[in-house]
Amino acid sequence: MEQKSFNKNLLAVLLVVLVLSGAIFFYFKNKSYTISLTSSEGKVTKFVYGEVPELSNPDFFGKIKTDLVDKKTDFIEADLSAMKVSVYKNGEKVLEVPIKTKGREGSWWETPAGLYKIATKEKSHFSSMGHVYQPWSMQFQGNFFIHGWPYYPDGKDVASTYSGGCIRLETEDAKKVFDLVNVGTPILVFENDFSTDNFSYEEGAATLSAKSFLSADLKNNHVFAKKTSEEVVPIASLTKLMTALIATEYINLDNIATVPKEAIIYTSRPRLTVGSKQSIYTLLFPLLMESSNEAAETISRYYGRDGFIQHMNEKALAIGMTHTHFADASGVSPENVSTAEDLFMLAKYIFNNRSFIFHITSGSIQNSIYGESGFADIQNFNDFVGQKDFFGGKNGKTEAAEQTNLSVFNMKVGEITRPVVVIVLGSQDARADAQALYNQTTGQIR
Repeated sequence: MEQKSFNKNLLAVLLVVLVLSGAIFFYFKNKSYTISLTSSEGKVTKFVYGEVPELSNPDFFGKIKTDLVDKKTDFIEADLSAMKVSVYKNGEKVLEVPIKTKGREGSWWETPAGLYKIATKEKSHFSSMGHVYQPWSMQFQGNFFIHGWPYYPDGKDVASTYSGGCIRLETEDAKKVFDLVNVGTPILVFENDFSTDNFSYEEGAATLSAKSFLSADLKNNHVFAKKTSEEVVPIASLTKLMTALIATEYINLDNIATVPKEAIIYTSRPRLTVGSKQSIYTLLFPLLMESSNEAAETISRYYGRDGFIQHMNEKALAIGMTHTHFADASGVSPENVSTAEDLFMLAKYIFNNRSFIFHITSGSIQNSIYGESGFADIQNFNDFVGQKDFFGGKNGKTEAAEQTNLSVFNMKVGEITRPVVVIVLGSQDARADAQALYNQTTGQIR
């Protein structure tokens, strides 16, 4: 009896040793994936995915790649402009293969640029959205994967013109990449839309009452005016832009959500009822046009509230919003905080990758491949709706955040149109401050 007890204890000790050894091995194997960057002020920020968003040095993807190479890190680079995937081992390129298809630009399934990591690896993944098998599949963001040529359950290959937004490689190339990388490997998804161009403006100044503001060109990152744009403050319903972004990247918009009782909270215009059913796509309209807190909670709880909010924070880091934190999907909590500079990065990402979100906020989308908005009496509470050059945006208001506004305009510079974002935080009258900032900006570029 004592011998059996001794053997069990010995077995338990060995098991603990093996587990700890595995954990130690995993730590040393993956610790090179931690990225550190130094800001212009000399401050070192350590994180796993993301970077310090400095508008004075806006080459986000170039800085990240340089950091990965210099630290001899294993990583993947997916260049959506050159249509190439490259694998780096110890900072050296060891493989380059062509991308066969990607998500069409401007579509609902456009492939998202950013810094991610390989979340899962499967020799054959079945897509519940496309109902196809994806060989040598590597997930990097929600419903987005790197994989080989997909095929239907009957064995027939998917047409070359079809793409659900994933990065598709030739099957043999996908296997080469699959064999070289591990779960956790960073993946840098890049496109030229995020590079700066050479357009220049004359300098100007702005004086507003808002605690923090920023006006900048989304293409060349030129800053027209700013005030404490790096200060972390509550952002209220600007949060819902990220909520919409995560919904479109992680959930099939055709899916039907049942409104739970927990989603019936104070909102600008109550319209949902417990037990009613709405598609995720339909919920985007009250979310973005009426700033519905009910819609935000319904969407996040449909996915799983904690997991959804986690994805919001992960996405923020992936696109360079390193001073941002989300505590809920609606913006009600004062713990939903960001900076004007971080919100610039969000506006830039949505403009380049998910522009239909802005189109909903401006009221220019009434229906799409997913059908009509679903609410005949939908109203639009966003500032600047109806203004000819308003591309899209969102405003918010809470006691902690006061009034906030993020608006993108297509401003004319002679015969050229430039996308300019105006961001106002901590304002007593965000509409008036945003208008004043807009007026001063247009004065600089005409």
